[in-house]
Amino acid sequence: MTSASRNLGDFTFAGARALVIGATGALGSLIASELNRRGADLALSGRDELRLRDIARTLKAVTVLPADLSEPTEAARVVDTARAALGGLDVLVNAAGVVAFGSAHDMHVETAGELLAVNLEAPIIATRTALGVMDDGGAIVNISGIVAEMPTAGMAAYSASKAGLRAFSTAAAREARRRGLRVIDARPPHLDTGMELRAIAGEPPALSDGADAAEAAVRIVEAIADPRAREVLWAAGAPAAA
Repeated sequence: MTSASRNLGDFTFAGARALVIGATGALGSLIASELNRRGADLALSGRDELRLRDIARTLKAVTVLPADLSEPTEAARVVDTARAALGGLDVLVNAAGVVAFGSAHDMHVETAGELLAVNLEAPIIATRTALGVMDDGGAIVNISGIVAEMPTAGMAAYSASKAGLRAFSTAAAREARRRGLRVIDARPPHLDTGMELRAIAGEPPALSDGADAAEAAVRIVEAIADPRAREVLWAAGAPAAA
């Protein structure tokens, strides 16, 4: 797809070149599936290589890029490699994330470091890299979550990583607008992905039932299609932990 076929008033997914980072996660895989259903050409990245290749076969992805985003050079490598494989980049979705539970006092330094590396530093670096290579009309989605505006006790470092991502996305969106690019901040509530059961540290508190992750994926992809969208928000009263 050439830059001439892409502008803010006429976004079509047919042939759009899309990279989903975190495609082996529950939400990331659903977003990838929805992009595929709408006709996008996909590059997929995730930590679990076997699961990543299974998903890629199902969705006929152009390329797969296993990556450990706790390593500082990986996010930029993934974006650059995906762009080369796809012949350009129109859409980037940063859906990777890790969660940890426990009081701020009891949080190990290593756990806090991994939370910040994966949830904040990696999407910042991926966004920065993508902004340098995207044509006009491109869109980047960063998934911060409702905890970005409602920090949760027992999840202090996680909440901080997501609040930082929201702040970055808001500022980057203002800068990118001048170039005809969008940075979209998605703030879903706690979703029914089971992410809390895969925490890197601590035990999850009692949580209410999560919102529908498949519906969240559709809403996020619809925001990419909407040239006016800068945020994806959920109604007040949704389950708090994202």
